[in-house]
Amino acid sequence: MSENRPAAVIILAAGEGTRMKSKTPKVLHPIGGRSLVGHAMHAARGTHPAHLAVVVRHRRELVAPHVTETDPDALIADQDEIKGTGRAVECGLEVLPADLTGTVLVTYGDVPLLTTQTLQALTRAHEEAGNAVTVITSILDNPHGYGRVVRDTDGQVQRIVEQKDALAARETGGQDAAALDIQEINSGIYAFDAQVLRESLAQVGTDNAQGEKYLTDVLGLARDAGRAVRAHVVEDRWQSEGVNDRVQLATLGRILNERNVERWQRAGVTVVDPATTWIDADVTIGQDTVIRPGTQLLGATTIGESAVIGPDTTLTSVQVGDGASVVRTQAELAVIGPEATVGPFSYLRPGTELGAKGKIGGFVETKNAVIEDGAKVPHLTYAGDATIREGANIGAGTIFANYDGVNKHHTTIGRHSFVGSNSVLVAPVNVADGAYVGAGSAVTSDVEPGQIAVSRARQRNIDGWVARKRPGTGTADAAAAAGASGPAPTEPSDATAHDQDQAGTRHTATEPEGGQA
Repeated sequence: MSENRPAAVIILAAGEGTRMKSKTPKVLHPIGGRSLVGHAMHAARGTHPAHLAVVVRHRRELVAPHVTETDPDALIADQDEIKGTGRAVECGLEVLPADLTGTVLVTYGDVPLLTTQTLQALTRAHEEAGNAVTVITSILDNPHGYGRVVRDTDGQVQRIVEQKDALAARETGGQDAAALDIQEINSGIYAFDAQVLRESLAQVGTDNAQGEKYLTDVLGLARDAGRAVRAHVVEDRWQSEGVNDRVQLATLGRILNERNVERWQRAGVTVVDPATTWIDADVTIGQDTVIRPGTQLLGATTIGESAVIGPDTTLTSVQVGDGASVVRTQAELAVIGPEATVGPFSYLRPGTELGAKGKIGGFVETKNAVIEDGAKVPHLTYAGDATIREGANIGAGTIFANYDGVNKHHTTIGRHSFVGSNSVLVAPVNVADGAYVGAGSAVTSDVEPGQIAVSRARQRNIDGWVARKRPGTGTADAAAAAGASGPAPTEPSDATAHDQDQAGTRHTATEPEGGQA
């Protein structure tokens, strides 16, 4: 293989992660839009290995399908009852070709900040030096909890002493007690010569404080065979930092986010307040877009150039076009076209598509709704299972009644049609191109081109009602001052009211002519 393409990468993801105190396997906990093991696989796959194997055990029924879904070409290796990283790697080798030669990288399913570039640099350093083993190390001010790297006088790695073994040596006066004073720590991430790895693991036992088959023992065996074992020091210690509990999960999540935000800032995106902005690893953002405070860009969200997103906006796998504005909005699996405007306080559910220069205004909820170019749903509306054609305008308070209690039905509003405020469109129904719906209507049948649909009770004004029914109130006083004349009439009976309605003497009918429809 080339220096940038290892023969194989083995990811160890079999551990239980008891300190997470979770029913979910540790490696499936997410940060930055991917699971922990998803981050590890992404970094590994970026090196273009001939083979990628993931070793699983705890909650295999959850971890293995996730691995396959994330990377269908990944090989699944099952760890058996024998404990330890050495045995885990041995199980990983079993799913690889028996005659495999070249460099084998070993990494972990809980190191989400490790990058492809670091793995490529490790492979290159390993192969150029002709090492049998190369280990990534870091220098820590507080190395507590990590295995210590013991070097010889030539600077090569002599051995790695695990923390628990060093503590045990301190109690017994053993030589490994001195390792506790070493600040160089083992990351657990290695490059191995494939043949050396196979042969050495066959010789590794479980005679240690943990009773496990240590991968670190391979280093001593390689040295005993006269092979070179060296360290590749990485200054960015976070790349080798693993997740063991929820505190570390949050810490690495924050650091990952800081790096994602900085990456986009350096690519030409304005992030007004990085501390309150969260950007997942798979998000893409165009130049000159402005991200305002309190914004979360999650999943596979893509944003074009010169858009304005936020404040207080959460987009999950949403596509936003160039020049769009999205303010105080929650949206998921939606498309927002170029120069479209959304918000404030809008909720775009899956299946929403807003066309170029379209508008979804304040307090609007949409679902499975296609709102074409230039169409407007300005405010206080629910539009579900709907097609709103080009240039149509939906008045405030309109409800697309799409559910009959059993099935969902579709509503179509034609080109440049107008739906008056406080209307209910009872699906399935079609309002044709160039049609109107009068305000306050309940539309249950189709409206043809050029028609206006009006479906509401006629208005009835009853004289003297306030003076009779609300005497002594401020309203009655205001009515009297405004010149309400004559004594309060006796309220007509239903029959009288009906006769007056037919004669048109006691009320007026307001038709939607010219103005409000």
